[in-house]
Amino acid sequence: MADKASPEMIAKVLSLVPQQFPFRFVDEIVELTDSKVIGKYRFREDEYFYKGHFPGWPVTPGVVLVECMAQITVVSLGIYLHLLDGGDMNKLTLFTETNVDFGAVVLPGQTVTVYGEKIYFRKGKLKSQAKMVLEDGTVAVEGTLAGMGVLRS
Repeated sequence: MADKASPEMIAKVLSLVPQQFPFRFVDEIVELTDSKVIGKYRFREDEYFYKGHFPGWPVTPGVVLVECMAQITVVSLGIYLHLLDGGDMNKLTLFTETNVDFGAVVLPGQTVTVYGEKIYFRKGKLKSQAKMVLEDGTVAVEGTLAGMGVLRS
């Protein structure tokens, strides 16, 4: 079994996640190892995208749900794996692949838990199995996500 990251290492990983407000969708990393990650995010009622998606019945856009899953399962886990390998931290993680199924609507105010498990990590590319779960246990989104580190200019 892989060793769990220390609270200090988790804090370091979170500090290195490049996405920032208003496009950061990870509040907390609950657990982190070299093969899995569990993170949480609460979709606040005043998120900028709810005004137009949809007026009178705000629903979290699917692309934002996928971004939330990616920031936890590909970006955060990828940063951790790079830190373990002593890799170059002057990189941004960009999507290379996504294949997900949506199972439930995520509404303003809901907290989601994202579970990610590494499928592979090689040549700077990370592919993860991901699942987003609502507080009542309903699976909102699940599938695979992949990304790779690209040097910042």
